[in-house]
Amino acid sequence: MESIVDVDYLVIGAGAMGMAFVDALTEAGENASVAIVDRRHGAGGHWLDAYGFVRLHQASAFYGVASTLLGGGRLQTDGPERGLHERASAAEVCAYYDRVLARLTATGRVSFHGRTEYDGDRRFTSLVSGARHHAPRARVVDARYLSPDIPSLTPPPFAVEEDTHVIAVNDLVRLAEPPGHFVVVGAGKTATDTCVWLLQQGVEPNAITWVRPRDPWLLNRAVIQPDPAIFLGMAADTMAAAAAASSPDDVFLRLEDAGIVLRIDPGVTPTMAKTPTLAAWELDSVRTIDDVVRRGHVRSVAPGRLRFSDGDVRVPSDAVVVHCAAEGLKYPGLRPIWTPEAITPQPVRVGFPCFGAAIVGRVEATRDDDAEKNRVCRPSPYSNTTADWATMQIIGGDASLALTNESDLRAWSNETTLNPARIPADRADDPSVVAAKARLKDNVAAGRARLLEFAGRS
Repeated sequence: MESIVDVDYLVIGAGAMGMAFVDALTEAGENASVAIVDRRHGAGGHWLDAYGFVRLHQASAFYGVASTLLGGGRLQTDGPERGLHERASAAEVCAYYDRVLARLTATGRVSFHGRTEYDGDRRFTSLVSGARHHAPRARVVDARYLSPDIPSLTPPPFAVEEDTHVIAVNDLVRLAEPPGHFVVVGAGKTATDTCVWLLQQGVEPNAITWVRPRDPWLLNRAVIQPDPAIFLGMAADTMAAAAAASSPDDVFLRLEDAGIVLRIDPGVTPTMAKTPTLAAWELDSVRTIDDVVRRGHVRSVAPGRLRFSDGDVRVPSDAVVVHCAAEGLKYPGLRPIWTPEAITPQPVRVGFPCFGAAIVGRVEATRDDDAEKNRVCRPSPYSNTTADWATMQIIGGDASLALTNESDLRAWSNETTLNPARIPADRADDPSVVAAKARLKDNVAAGRARLLEFAGRS
């Protein structure tokens, strides 16, 4: 027997995008009722399974839900990131989502069904009690579409031969005794975080082997800040670099000269442009690791040996292999956000998925026609290579323009810190902000034209 859950919306996934959607929807739609379903026990998505030393890669203010600031909007006053905005730890992010969920459920219009499996056709089943539920009239919101894989829940993408010590990154903090050597597998932000943490714990750089199948371009955290003069200045410099470039790779070399992007090895041109953020002190730290293996993806690991398609690489036989190679960003392809089957939150500008999901919730609450919603709220992809970074810039830029042409959405967006391009009222006449806006206006047309060429859309 199944019980009926009489709600307007059934949201699948209580991670960052699901929570941002529900928050914005219920803030604007005062009568909307929602049931949230998640296989985890609480809200927060992958943060509930994150490795213990992870922090937000960008400023806390850019993350979470639109109605509630994560953190205090403070600048760091000491340490290597003094002067940059605070970044929450995993524990702080989880506590934040606990508070947001408690506030939402306290309204009486939102219910949360944790440790519950979505079965399809608006039906879901508790993984604890076995109770079955049905929300027959609810509109489905699929907030799982871009859910990241994480190492602790994803098997290594390589074979593990007998007697090889392989752990997910989460288990580093539970090692009972120090190994003689670490092999870090992965080229993304998780692997970079892992190398930084190991070095902070006193591991010598020569005790780390880093398997980097592709070198990454990284955004300089100093220019991804919730300050309109800094952020709009970065956007202006990006467009100026694009306008002067001869290829997507040349754009990134110019962005590097402008201090916008970083690379770990100055002698290697990166081919990966997922562009997570990194601070200068972290860059200096990981550059001390000299034993970097660039032979593509590792196929299998054995005691004292890493196997690649073109041969083996020897490592100490007592090495611990640290799996950091899960797919954090997904590329399932863009789909209309509103379809008869489901609402599928996605980024609606270049990056910043929490802002995108919040905008989707706001649009859902303030417009009636799905075609109109899709017109004003367009999905934007993530990038992987420098070539599709250009495509992301074009699609995301056009999506941003569609939103800013709607006066109500423009006004609302300028009130939430989730929007990295917002200009608070008290900064509108700031000379540095005015100058950054003027530089962006001067460069955007030429930069966009060149990016259109690189994206094959001219």
